[in-house]
Amino acid sequence: MIISKLSLVNFRNHNKINLEFNPHMNIIIGDNASGKTNILEAIIVLALTKSYKNICDTDLINFSKSKLKVKGNIRDEKNFKNLEIEITKEGKIVKLNNKRVNCLAEYVSNLKVVTFTPNDLELIKGSPNIRRNLLNIELSQLSSLYLTTYNQYNKLLKTRNEYLKLLFTNGIADKNYFDILTNKLIEKAIVVYKLRYQYLERINADIDKIFKNITGQNGIRILYKPNIHFDKYEDDVIKTKMTEIYKINYQRELHLGMTIFGPHRDDFQFIYQENDMKLYSSQGQQKGAVLAYKLATIPIFDEKSGTKPVLLLDDIFGELDLKKKNRLLKYINNDIQSIITTTDLKNISKKALATATIFSISNGEIERRNN
Repeated sequence: MIISKLSLVNFRNHNKINLEFNPHMNIIIGDNASGKTNILEAIIVLALTKSYKNICDTDLINFSKSKLKVKGNIRDEKNFKNLEIEITKEGKIVKLNNKRVNCLAEYVSNLKVVTFTPNDLELIKGSPNIRRNLLNIELSQLSSLYLTTYNQYNKLLKTRNEYLKLLFTNGIADKNYFDILTNKLIEKAIVVYKLRYQYLERINADIDKIFKNITGQNGIRILYKPNIHFDKYEDDVIKTKMTEIYKINYQRELHLGMTIFGPHRDDFQFIYQENDMKLYSSQGQQKGAVLAYKLATIPIFDEKSGTKPVLLLDDIFGELDLKKKNRLLKYINNDIQSIITTTDLKNISKKALATATIFSISNGEIERRNN
């Protein structure tokens, strides 16, 4: 998958930018706060219809303007596509090939991206919600079944929580309806659990090898940690265990007014040499682990969709020594498009830079440089 052209109007500090990327490595160089990260964020918005940051859509609009627009020309092995996002104070318009799309599930996955930002270290150090959000973003790009099912799960979850509160305050409320909601919730949860488990197991097939290629160390894996223990991730096993858990904890959930078990409480851990990386690893090791995780997702995209994602790497070289920088660049070979931001090109091998397109950015203005 390739982004051939990108156009921004009134996105963050950019009034108007038009860029042409090459199908391999692209490097955007500039000082901190110059606007290079905003370009990657715009690509993420184009792909997912929203920022990776926990903000309102309107916060993306240039301070002095009333709307923004992001356009991209995308091609993969089979198709050329035009994607467009327009955000105003009134809402958001999403277009695919110049036609408005009302169902976002039909839009997401037309541009597949894998992203690394400095904030991604929170995947190890931060709350479970950050890790769940990552799973949702990645799996939503890979599987329309996952995106649709997880949205249905969240709607059922909200209804079940509201009905728990009603049952607590109203003794004549229909308990049979609540049981129907619970069974429907379990039905959706089964799909979510299975797809998450399969996805993380597939990442485990490659993550340690990639981690060793980048850092020279090994012994890393991902541990899936739902708040219900399942012996196997099979339909009957999950259904039986969830039914039992909800039955045992009915009074507890009733008093709390919320559903306390299910995939909305999932988590996973980065394990290094059998220790939790949150507690027993350096910042450099954590960065290498998150990078290895992100790179391990690339073959999954290829297997599931027949195309590799666009790799977006923001401020990638901080805390990586010379050897690790060039190991990473060697690993990002020419069969995937990458867009990388950095503050300088020091100590990057000439071989890596030879085929790259380099852009220089300052105060929101960007120009292509000669290598």
